Amino acid sequence: MNHALILPVLIPLFAGGLLLLGGRVRMAAQRSLSLLATLALLPVSLWLVHLAGLGELQQYTLGNWAAPFGIVLLLDRLSALMLLLTAVLALFALLYAMRGDDERGSSFHALFQFQLLGINGAFLTGDLFNLFVFFEILLIASYALLLHGGGRERVRAGLHYVVLNLLGSALFLIAVGTLYGITGTLNIADLAVKVAAASADQAPILGAAGLLLLLVFGLKAAFLPLYFWLPSAYAAASAPVAALFAIMTKVGLYSILRVYTLVFGSEAGSLANLAQEWLWPLALLTLAAGVLGALSASSLQRLIAYLLVVSVGTLLAGMAIGTPASLQAALYYWLHTTWVSAAMFLLVDLVSRQRGDKAGDLVQGPALQHPRLLGGLFFLGAIAIAGLPPLSGFIGKLLLLRAASDWQYAVWLWPLLLVGGLGMLVALSRAGSTIFWRVGQDQLDSSELDRGRLLACVGLFLLSPLLTLLAAPVLEYLNAAALQLQDVNTYLLLGGGQ
Repeated sequence: MNHALILPVLIPLFAGGLLLLGGRVRMAAQRSLSLLATLALLPVSLWLVHLAGLGELQQYTLGNWAAPFGIVLLLDRLSALMLLLTAVLALFALLYAMRGDDERGSSFHALFQFQLLGINGAFLTGDLFNLFVFFEILLIASYALLLHGGGRERVRAGLHYVVLNLLGSALFLIAVGTLYGITGTLNIADLAVKVAAASADQAPILGAAGLLLLLVFGLKAAFLPLYFWLPSAYAAASAPVAALFAIMTKVGLYSILRVYTLVFGSEAGSLANLAQEWLWPLALLTLAAGVLGALSASSLQRLIAYLLVVSVGTLLAGMAIGTPASLQAALYYWLHTTWVSAAMFLLVDLVSRQRGDKAGDLVQGPALQHPRLLGGLFFLGAIAIAGLPPLSGFIGKLLLLRAASDWQYAVWLWPLLLVGGLGMLVALSRAGSTIFWRVGQDQLDSSELDRGRLLACVGLFLLSPLLTLLAAPVLEYLNAAALQLQDVNTYLLLGGGQ
């Protein structure tokens, strides 16, 4: 048994526990332990990417209880990729937070590690109930992280966020209980076998439970009409928390991709492709709603939050088309949008710190002390996030448009994605001209640019040109991941479904 598979869960678990128990330890010690744990996830994730790249599915059986009776962790190319994505994002978000944001409230580093525990566990689990458990861990940590530092706006946004996610958790539990009551298993691979063999009497109830799961995952992924909590919550959160939250919607999308490819996929008998007819219209509507929200945003923070909604719609479109080429394009865009969106949240905070009480509001404010540097970074981010050449956003969108070669998809996706890109560019141009050009004569004396925060922000931005330079090997890996994901029979055999 390869024990490396459980390290992405154990490392943040033990680090978070130690940080929680040693809450009165000096901040320097807390930062050191948290940074050490987060750094340790990088080589582990790289090793798991290499391991998954060999082509064989890897399974870790907790307590050595074989599937479908025991709890299992499952590693394939997709889950390994998500672990690496999270590890890189977490490192830069933590480096930014260590410049003072972590001192705004108590237990920041413990909560940060528990958040990573929930995210990594959700990406690795091969069991539907444990997906629920890891969802709850990451959500509980996110509740506290969202409120970290206090403030009226955070409390208000946090209340909406908590109530909606508690409702989602209740629905998740109902769906899981229904599936277990009928099939007697929650191992995802074994569940796929039982769903495919369901009788005519069982199929409608299983279908209802499957659609209820889609509702729950849709709330986490923030697609229309379930995205209304996201702009307020992300805009109210502190910058490093909002940057880490850029991966949160991807956990919901990952769950949709995993469950509706394997359990309710092409081999599910009468319930085959259960969610497919829903994903395409939801993707297009989410994309359009995100662009309209970005155009109407009143602050930089809300603008970037709405652009995250746009990315959800774009990714959902690639998943709805469902071909290896569209999944490859979606996964490439997945990497791009997570890192660039997180970098934009950090940049917005750097800009807001130089505008006094105007902060990120899109109104005339004082002149920035570092307009060229911050303006240059904003220009780079705008090009990347709008999908203009030569950065990774352009490659991701181009691949997705090429994948939509079927007229049924192209007639909708091409105009919406291109017009949506124009809308994003208009929204970002309006914001940039307001922040960097429509300024007063005076500068704030207190608006010093912290080099540590700047380096963390620049580091995330540099991942976009890096993705562009490494496009060939990255796309080769992503194509293999897409083909592996659609080879359902391999997963069924691993889960004991032969």
